[in-house]
Amino acid sequence: MNIVLLLAAGTALIGAELPVVWVLSTGGTIAGQGASSTSLTNYKAGALRGEALVKAVPEIAQIADVRVEQIANVGSAELTIAIWLTLAKRIDKIFTAEPRTAGVVITHGTNTMEETAYFLNLTVRHDRPVALVGSMRPSTAISADGPLNLLNAVRTVLAPESRGKGVLVVLNDEINAARDVTKTNTLRVQTFRSPELGVLGYVDGDRVSYYRAPVKRHTVNSEFDVSGLKELPQVEIVYSYVEPSAVMLEALLASGPKGIVFAGTGAGLLSNVEKKAIQKAERRPVMVRSSRVGNGRVPPNEPHDSLGMIPADNLNPQKARILLMLALTKTSDPAEIRRMFGEY
Repeated sequence: MNIVLLLAAGTALIGAELPVVWVLSTGGTIAGQGASSTSLTNYKAGALRGEALVKAVPEIAQIADVRVEQIANVGSAELTIAIWLTLAKRIDKIFTAEPRTAGVVITHGTNTMEETAYFLNLTVRHDRPVALVGSMRPSTAISADGPLNLLNAVRTVLAPESRGKGVLVVLNDEINAARDVTKTNTLRVQTFRSPELGVLGYVDGDRVSYYRAPVKRHTVNSEFDVSGLKELPQVEIVYSYVEPSAVMLEALLASGPKGIVFAGTGAGLLSNVEKKAIQKAERRPVMVRSSRVGNGRVPPNEPHDSLGMIPADNLNPQKARILLMLALTKTSDPAEIRRMFGEY
């Protein structure tokens, strides 16, 4: 019987049966190409296919039997909910049908990576690891960061300690939890951070090391099931600022969305202008208060609670939108949705 033995440095014994890792490719900068090696900001995202990305890192073949599938090939600003649903369903099918699969790696653009990661964190129904990976420099750039990021993502999903930690984001030698991580810089390779809470661990040359684990509900413990869905309820985001006009909010309320997330000031606060627009609305969607600050919790607040608004805890607006969309697939009861925001 073949026994897989992964050495500390990330290589496998010759002749050993390698664990299977699926790479699902969606495009992004990691698959981008520029006109020259110094074209770091002007390039075409999603120019290469997933097979080319894996082939460019021959070290991966030493540690994993990689299967590559192209799901999309776009810049991350062009990701869609349809692609999210395709990814969730495909990952579940892989894990259910192929017990030899150790984990799944998704190559992805960085601009919306945190959103895709959190969606999958709530919808993948297995505890085997899923890691999203990308790069801040295209494949043609001097010191392109994509190849090492991809190798480290494969090493991460192979690590036994990665099981049960939910969906992960692996870049710049760091492992972050999907719920906590956000992109914090437009260009720097150290852009992904988990504000205040910090990384889960590191991917170094000798090993994958973890120092904490997520405690909120995710993946196998999630109540959300998208296996039969082709779309999600419409939820929009409204950004708060000094002396806002009510025009956009009134138009949005009249258009009939199922939900609205407010990126409020401070601890998720709205101006009187915004609150009056809500009070005048003939129909109120389910409303959630998040914050534009970037750190900290949004707690209950009586003037906003009286309008039926649900505090988002410490989820940023884009992630609060994802949780609200999924919540609305199950219920429109504010009390139930408030529970979900406390648990996820």
